[in-house]
Amino acid sequence: MAIRKILVPVDGSEAARTALKTALIVGRAQGAHVEALHVKLSAADAVPLIGEGMSGAFAEELMELTRREADLRAVAARQTFDQCRGELDVPRAEAPIHGEVTTAFIETIGREDDETAHRGRLADLIVVARPSTGSDVTADLTLNAALYESGRPVLVAPAELRPVIGRRIAVAWNDSAEAARALAGAIPLLTTADQVWVVTADGGGDGEASCRDAVAYLGYHGVAAETRVVLGARAVGDALLDGCAEADLVVMGAYTHSRLRELILGGTTRYMLEESTLPLLMAH
Repeated sequence: MAIRKILVPVDGSEAARTALKTALIVGRAQGAHVEALHVKLSAADAVPLIGEGMSGAFAEELMELTRREADLRAVAARQTFDQCRGELDVPRAEAPIHGEVTTAFIETIGREDDETAHRGRLADLIVVARPSTGSDVTADLTLNAALYESGRPVLVAPAELRPVIGRRIAVAWNDSAEAARALAGAIPLLTTADQVWVVTADGGGDGEASCRDAVAYLGYHGVAAETRVVLGARAVGDALLDGCAEADLVVMGAYTHSRLRELILGGTTRYMLEESTLPLLMAH
């Protein structure tokens, strides 16, 4: 299936600016419509404990502060949208124009993670900002909701914009269901890439054989890919970073182990999110 509709949440932050530009760059390459979604947090959601040990005057003051901050974020999000659209010369359109990149700004009220998952189910790709140590909890919630609740591939934008995305693609392959979903979601990008590698950190016979099977599968879609096996005593994350260093996009399954295990013990998904400077196309 072609990528014809892309959803990207925006909140006016620098991370959201990079995510929106990333979505517009991919949208131009795919001839897709990009929906920039801003979700205003309602005062009721922001202050859930009103009435429980809180005076009426203080509660009202807190709600008013929340409303003012939400209004300021909405203005910043709209300015970010207008600036990015103008810089990349992308026309606005409420309805898509087949084969051409277009964009629209949508504002709603609720929780960003809930709205992203809900609206993302009717998008071909969701683009989100990469969570960082300096970002608020919303970024993590939105990424997890997109991965776990939308059923769609998710492109995690790096902190610094990549002007070219999808010409040289590395597919991190471990024969998991999550990797298979990511691979399927990336087919529209893989078919237009100049170079594709299927990278595995499993040097055993099964790992290399599965990697060759993935290359053969891509051949049915007209994608001429190469296998790349990264070995050594290094952790899987380090090996994958080296194996994907020449790419401008990495395709990989997300949380092939349980999310709780990765939070406690660490894992490849977390490592790539924290250490890679490349866009990551993920699926769970």
